Amino acid sequence: MRIFNFSAGPAVLPELVLEIAAGEMLDWHGSGMSVMEMSHRGKEFMSIAAKAEADLRALLAVPSSYKVLFLQGGAIAENALVPMNLLGGRSVADYVNTGEWSKKSIKEAKKYCTVNIAATAEDKNFTYVPALDTWKLSRDSAYVHVCTNETIGGVEYQWTPETGDVPLVADMSSHIMSRVIDVAKYGVIYAGAQKNMGTAGLTVVIVRDDLLDRALPITPSVFHWKEQAEAESMLNTPATYSVYIAGLVFEWLQAQGGLAAIEKKNIAKARLLYDYLDRSKFFLSPVRKEDRSRMNVPFKLRDEKLDEVFLKGAVERGMVQLKGHRAVGGMRASIYNAMPLEGVQTLVDYMQEFEQRHG
Repeated sequence: MRIFNFSAGPAVLPELVLEIAAGEMLDWHGSGMSVMEMSHRGKEFMSIAAKAEADLRALLAVPSSYKVLFLQGGAIAENALVPMNLLGGRSVADYVNTGEWSKKSIKEAKKYCTVNIAATAEDKNFTYVPALDTWKLSRDSAYVHVCTNETIGGVEYQWTPETGDVPLVADMSSHIMSRVIDVAKYGVIYAGAQKNMGTAGLTVVIVRDDLLDRALPITPSVFHWKEQAEAESMLNTPATYSVYIAGLVFEWLQAQGGLAAIEKKNIAKARLLYDYLDRSKFFLSPVRKEDRSRMNVPFKLRDEKLDEVFLKGAVERGMVQLKGHRAVGGMRASIYNAMPLEGVQTLVDYMQEFEQRHG
């Protein structure tokens, strides 16, 4: 029996994707091979990768002046690879600190350059996005880095920062493909696939062409964006099966009507949960309303002694992975694209029941 999986990642996948992958496990399109067994340079996998990239470009409306790279190492690796690939002789980069994932990016970048914290939400325990007019950007920054959705704290940018001629770099791991974005406003977008794009092992990097010549000499070839772009993401063996699953997810997204349609569904799911939290005197949402994530919804019981009771009851009702991250405690519901409205309604119904019994 399928359950409602609220995991922050690796996360729930569309059932249709799982069914297709299962059906093609032993024999992909009459090839007599599983995708897991294919040469990454064979015509079969080359066609899978080319279609996955084309579908991603169509969904996000990626301009032709950008390269799409299918890499490995996750967003954690990109935290180091961003400064390696973008410093271009400069020594300072601007970072906005909105939570745990921003802090990880800052920690890695400090190994390669001077990090200027242009703005931080630490004063209110990372429960909001600092307004753009409070940012103190450097005069000679190589780039400005933001995490546009903090998976742990549940804070999401509902606007795109304007950084002028300085490239805007965004870690979009936990909300890419969940909403319409203007790729042209960013210099670089990167994201792990295991939230809204597929399985762990694949990292997508979208980088503007004019930023490909800025890498530090120490940058390893396999992580050098220009070298990978020239090799069509095959300088080394790519995460072939993860690329295949991502391609199936992209096809599923297109069948849903694209990102504009999926965004409407995501707004409805998030509204259902947040509306209940705002009505409740038993549960609370710690994040400022205008900065609340549609994808990751942290919430707390006013009486934390009931947390384990709540989580145990959720499992009994077929809802798992609702425990909040250890950095913030409480609960967290990750309601990515593949989480149906029914799952969120089931959670809200249980929360109402729990409140009536224990309130």
